[in-house]
Amino acid sequence: MSTEWLDDQQQRTWRAWLAVAELLPRTLDAQLQRDAGLSHAAYVVLAMLSEAPDRSRRMSDLARVANQSQSRLSHTVARLEERGWVHRVRATEDRRGNVAVLTDAGWDVVQRVAPGHVAAVREGVFAALTREQTLALEEALTAVLERLDPDHTLRAVD
Repeated sequence: MSTEWLDDQQQRTWRAWLAVAELLPRTLDAQLQRDAGLSHAAYVVLAMLSEAPDRSRRMSDLARVANQSQSRLSHTVARLEERGWVHRVRATEDRRGNVAVLTDAGWDVVQRVAPGHVAAVREGVFAALTREQTLALEEALTAVLERLDPDHTLRAVD
């Protein structure tokens, strides 16, 4: 059986993606640690709750939109609960699941940290791209996401 290797263009693209996938989260984590003492994963949880109706989401839905496993999300939410930024309650509809709720203190954190986070994303990603490159990147990433998650069950859909 013969292995079909990546061609030179694919290899360069793949290695650039690997480097970005490593360096960008590190950059965003550094900004969030400096500004609020929290990880990017924790910030995403706070942000997803801040955008939800009543600033709350079922834990299963929150895991999906935050791109975290249920286990990782549970640990993240527990740390946010310790800081008083989130609390969990039983789901009222079926009493089987839990709902994470952003507290007023958590909302204050999001409002304080979001401008710096947006600036870090803009500087780390979009400042390097033209409008056309941004569109091409969106199209390319959307195509990859469609391949990885064709039924849209693993991610949030706009």
